[in-house]
Amino acid sequence: MSRRAAKQRFDSDDVHKQTLGVECRKDSGVIDEIPAAYKDIDKVMEHQSDLVEVKQVLCIKG
Repeated sequence: MSRRAAKQRFDSDDVHKQTLGVECRKDSGVIDEIPAAYKDIDKVMEHQSDLVEVKQVLCIKG
């Protein structure tokens, strides 16, 4: 999903609900970083498996 689409589809209440229990910003300035805006990492890596060695070590947002 594009950043623009995320900003149109979600609001700061959605950010708060999707990040319960996570210490992070939850204001309208980070709506485009909402978890639902991201593609599933396993599917992305599956499609790239012929190009890379698949190893997910850590993901940090912030």
